[in-house]
Amino acid sequence: MTSLLGTLVTGIRAYIRHPDPRVAAANAVALLVASNQPFYPLYLFWLVSHDITPVWFTFLSTPFFLAVPIVARWNATAGRALLPLAGIGNTVLSAWLFGTASAVEIFLVPCGVLALLLFRPKERFARLLLTGLAFGAFLLLHDAYGPPMATYGATEYAALVRLNLISASTLTAVVVLLFSNLLADAECSGEAAGGEKTG
Repeated sequence: MTSLLGTLVTGIRAYIRHPDPRVAAANAVALLVASNQPFYPLYLFWLVSHDITPVWFTFLSTPFFLAVPIVARWNATAGRALLPLAGIGNTVLSAWLFGTASAVEIFLVPCGVLALLLFRPKERFARLLLTGLAFGAFLLLHDAYGPPMATYGATEYAALVRLNLISASTLTAVVVLLFSNLLADAECSGEAAGGEKTG
């Protein structure tokens, strides 16, 4: 069992590995999101309602998250862009399925944060385009979804809002922590290189 787990971890690390640290970070976040998607129906069932019919349609986005490392091997820019695009698409789909009263649109925030962090300052067009898509999805679609697939009572909506807020906040914190570590590593590398030149 330990050997099997070790092989699995080694395989995952190999799958997300990339020489560009930003791409590697995108790969890690993509697999984190994909690996958590199967648990969302359980959270919904335990914490909100037994009617979880809409949640099954959210798995339509799972292949896109899983494909991020594959696409990144072909084209690093496309791989990084696919992550926020998959997140925006999943959020829009979820808002249509659950309704805006579920506060699921809060997931557009980590999508926007990812768009800003995954691209370097010189890649301004991609940063602005993807960030604009994230917040444009809220501004333009918030009142345009129509009736959701399932409706819940006030108590159930309160639980659903709480679940989505906690999930989106946790994801945003993980993304920020991941990139703060990336910047810290870059600073350490820069200091080491500077020390070698001085020496």
